[in-house]
Amino acid sequence: MFGGKKREIKEMKKPVAIDKADIKAFLGPGSRFEGKLNFDELVRLDGSFSGEIKSSDTLMVGETAVIEGDIQVGALILSGQFKGKIVASSRVELRAPAKVEGAIECPLLKIEEKVIFNGEIKMTTTASGQAVEKKSTK
Repeated sequence: MFGGKKREIKEMKKPVAIDKADIKAFLGPGSRFEGKLNFDELVRLDGSFSGEIKSSDTLMVGETAVIEGDIQVGALILSGQFKGKIVASSRVELRAPAKVEGAIECPLLKIEEKVIFNGEIKMTTTASGQAVEKKSTK
């Protein structure tokens, strides 16, 4: 009855193109949260968060957000500050003025100009299907 079934990781419901009406939860500027956050649809964070975030869908992190911890999501669009580890099954977009310190693991990574990234990148697959690791400091 409890725990008899294995949990399967769901595929992302939508591509990363986002409409404001698609956002299902919002942690606004000035708010603080500590702990574990699990969700199944698009969530946007603009406040402070410390802990663990897990989802098969998209997490948007706004310019005013400050996040410390581990993120495991389908896709991540980050414009704020982050320290920790990111694992994304589909893609990670770092948008200016993002400041990131830590590790990123994903198959597709986009970093805009003026983003500050200090850490390690692990590309989970390439066109040839081989894993590639790169270390970068800026």
